[in-house]
Amino acid sequence: MKELMRSSDPTNIAFAKALLSGEGIECFELDVHMSVLEGSIGILPRRLMVAERDHFRAASVLADNDVDFGH
Repeated sequence: MKELMRSSDPTNIAFAKALLSGEGIECFELDVHMSVLEGSIGILPRRLMVAERDHFRAASVLADNDVDFGH
């Protein structure tokens, strides 16, 4: 697995996941519950991971749809 994006905006993550799903690219969200454990209010970023073989294509999908993925 390779990190595709990192964001503290849950709508940005959800949009990226929907785009990737539409392209048949599997992804996995990490750090979903970290803000609860740390006691913060969702300020800790979540990471969206994809298989290393899909990373280039996934990054292209996000870039083509103007998703800010930090790269």
